[in-house]
Amino acid sequence: MDRFNAMNIFVRVAEEQGFAAAARNLNISPAAVTRTIAQLEEIIGARLLVRTTRSVTLTDAGVRYLADCKRLLSDLKEVEAAAGGAYARPSGMLTITAPVQFGQMHVAPIVGKYLNEYPDMRARLLLFDRIVNIVEEGIDLAVRIGDLADSSLSAVRVGQVGQTVCASPDYFARFGMPETPAELGAHRIIATTGSSARLDWRFKSPDNGRKINLSPDARWQTNSIEAARNAALDGWGILRMLSYQAAPFIADGRLVPVLADYAPDPVPIHLVHPEGRNAPAKVRAFIDMAAETLRSNPLLDFG
Repeated sequence: MDRFNAMNIFVRVAEEQGFAAAARNLNISPAAVTRTIAQLEEIIGARLLVRTTRSVTLTDAGVRYLADCKRLLSDLKEVEAAAGGAYARPSGMLTITAPVQFGQMHVAPIVGKYLNEYPDMRARLLLFDRIVNIVEEGIDLAVRIGDLADSSLSAVRVGQVGQTVCASPDYFARFGMPETPAELGAHRIIATTGSSARLDWRFKSPDNGRKINLSPDARWQTNSIEAARNAALDGWGILRMLSYQAAPFIADGRLVPVLADYAPDPVPIHLVHPEGRNAPAKVRAFIDMAAETLRSNPLLDFG
């Protein structure tokens, strides 16, 4: 059995969630798909798929095997591409993921510049405020803000951002400015949250560097940084944002920062990708361009 062909068939079945759909996509018979999957499961010694009358789902072993198959097939394509000269000049499709607002503000302009520089390229920018498994989802490159978990991904540091606590001048004129994190309890708090209602605002004592963790009572909560920022601009309360999100509004005076002496350590910004030194030209070219652009941005405080 051609193992790579079998892997490709398995990946297609998993992605299409059906034997018949995979067969149509691959232009082979459903019987050939069924036979190949059965042989693959026999060789591996584990059930990879659970088939019902309506759908096909992955077992736990199948989930792990799918990620490995995608990686191996990608490696094979890279070997073939290298032999054909694909590493000489960027070409094809580049898929990038980034946090929503950071992507809108800082990554999208780089994508446009990249496509102007390399006319043989196409690009897809996917914006999510969550960590995406770039190997499993076939993404070439990700922008990550925050400390990286241990992984096999290659990472290039391109900057750092901090936390900014701020409100409008009108709010502070009416309610006063907090001088310590503890005083936030007496203020109206706007918070950006995910699925968890628990808030975690971190500070650091300017006297001894001790970490201070607060879970403020926020009456105004949203999962949209734009909605939270607009509420702060309207004078409703105090908001915490990443420094690059707050900087334009602080610069024009519409927001005023507080508790700067209690700011926690900044967090890094990285470009991460799975290929390491074997990254194709399209990835290496984007990293070079993005790193130069982001590192020169004073809002991202590289140094």
